[in-house]
Amino acid sequence: MEINGVIVNLIDISDMAKDEICAYIAMLTNEHGGNKPRKLTISLNNEGQVVLDYELRVIPFERIRRITGYLVGTTARWNNAKKAEEHDRVKHGMAGLR
Repeated sequence: MEINGVIVNLIDISDMAKDEICAYIAMLTNEHGGNKPRKLTISLNNEGQVVLDYELRVIPFERIRRITGYLVGTTARWNNAKKAEEHDRVKHGMAGLR
C-alpha cells in the first residue's frame, strides 16, 4: 500500500491503524532531517516489538565550488573575471566526478 507517498509493507501485522503508520513515517522523516522514506516495511520481532526497515529517498547532490574564498553551488551569476579564474585553475584528482 502507499501512504503519504511512502510504499508501506506490513509483515505479519493485519490490524495496524493508518494513523500509527503515519506516525512512524513522521518519526523517520524527522530523524533524517526532513528526508521522507521511499519504502517502509513494518514487522514484529520475536518479542513483539515493532521493527522498521526503510529506504530513504535519494537527495540530489549539488557540487560546491570554492574560488578565492567564495563557496557557491553555481557559477551562473559570476562576472567574467571569476569565470576566467575558474577556467584557468589547476584541477586536481577530479576524474570521474563530473
